[in-house]
Amino acid sequence: MQHALIPPREPQNIRPPMIYVERHLKWEYKQIVRDLDKEKPLDEDELNALGEDGWEMSGVAHHGSSAYFYFKRQVEK
Repeated sequence: MQHALIPPREPQNIRPPMIYVERHLKWEYKQIVRDLDKEKPLDEDELNALGEDGWEMSGVAHHGSSAYFYFKRQVEK
């Protein structure tokens, strides 16, 4: 005898809770530009040192022979 599995019926009017954050976050940014024809990109040691200082990589862009590394970190108001 085979039994069909029927998923439980979910209520129709469930809404996720609204969470309000009163504190506004403030960020500072750092840009590091490397000419890849003359310099190497950021290596693991450099990235780890930035991370220890609280910097988080938020983007990388490449234009011509230049690489742009973007970092951010939260600052206290």
